Amino acid sequence: MPRSHPLVPSPLRGLFIAALILAGCANPSPAPAPSASDPAPSTEPFKLVILISIDGFRPDYLDRGVTPTLNALAASGLRAEAMRPSFPSTTFANHYTLVTGLYPDEHGIVGNTIEDARIPGGRFRIDDYAAVSDRRWWDAAEPIWVTAETHGVHAATMFWPGSEAPIHGVHASEWQRYDGSESAEQRVDTVLHWLDQPVATRPHFVTLYFDEVDTAGHHDGPDSSAVTRAAAHVDSALARLEAGLAARRLAPDLVIVSDHGMAVTGPDRVIRIDRIAPAGSYHWVAGGASAGLDAIGDHAPELAAALLAPHEHMRCWLKADVPERLHFGHNPRVPAFLCLAEPGWTIANGPPGRKRASLGTHGYDNAAPPMRATFIANGPDFRAGIVIAPFDNVDVYPLVMRLLGLAPLPNDGTLEAFAAAMR
Repeated sequence: MPRSHPLVPSPLRGLFIAALILAGCANPSPAPAPSASDPAPSTEPFKLVILISIDGFRPDYLDRGVTPTLNALAASGLRAEAMRPSFPSTTFANHYTLVTGLYPDEHGIVGNTIEDARIPGGRFRIDDYAAVSDRRWWDAAEPIWVTAETHGVHAATMFWPGSEAPIHGVHASEWQRYDGSESAEQRVDTVLHWLDQPVATRPHFVTLYFDEVDTAGHHDGPDSSAVTRAAAHVDSALARLEAGLAARRLAPDLVIVSDHGMAVTGPDRVIRIDRIAPAGSYHWVAGGASAGLDAIGDHAPELAAALLAPHEHMRCWLKADVPERLHFGHNPRVPAFLCLAEPGWTIANGPPGRKRASLGTHGYDNAAPPMRATFIANGPDFRAGIVIAPFDNVDVYPLVMRLLGLAPLPNDGTLEAFAAAMR
């Protein structure tokens, strides 16, 4: 069980004061603090864990000189040299892994586009709210907020993938439908508003999601100034969060992660499946850094002959032959054939349309260096100045469950990576 918290631990007191100053400089309007009509700040220890995702944030972005809040948290807490995402290194698959401790092949969110004939409609896309909010896509696992709620621990989710569905019939006490136009500051302010509730109804577990670094990486590439600006903006939002927490006299454990990294791509590095596989032999499920295909009718032998032959910048497998280290290929939602591109290349099923070409993407082999994810933790349950070796992101789930004092469900993670970092 985690130890009880002091109100503001001395190792973080200076950081909170610095955050107050930084937030005031970075934002024209200060982070909201309780007003006279708001509940009074608690004078008793309050267990709070905030899991924060910065989508597409590579560890090397910390070296660009624009993230003072993140760098201070890393220096005075725990950071990993890198965190390995799960395969496929896509957004929804990895966000569900982070809160279930299960590889995508087990929890069933095997990509950003999925097909399942057992579900009416049969197709899941991350931009389809009807699918995203349908619990049948998610019910093979149980995320932290559902376990927390069923054990009487209030939870709140700000845009975390999966949180819009009533998984196992349960929503977090507080949640919102995803709105990409909502700014980082608005997301922070909503979380702080949730934390202004009386102790009896205040959430003890909160998730917070930022997507603008990933969006900039896709549009302009990971080496772009747009990514640097997005990283700086999210960092200022985190300073705003810290200032708001300090004003409320709350000292949470912060666990800050990304779901994957980002690789440079371009319109001149595209592998055309329609030029490799015989016309009419396959059903296209999804493409990008990896591609999933099913054979049509009795065309499996000729499709296999075409796909499994050697290809420049791409390798394909029957799902049963996917390398074991990827922990992928057994779920019925995985198509019969998986093709994986070399980092920097993408797989398409036809000529490009009018849509602007992406200059960055992810979804590659999770061991590829550009796919590395970020991990930082800071708070009363973590020692200061600890750097740990790379670890798998399935380990985040048992860590958060320990911080909350909840028994984890069966999962693929361990706490070994954090043995020297916990108080």
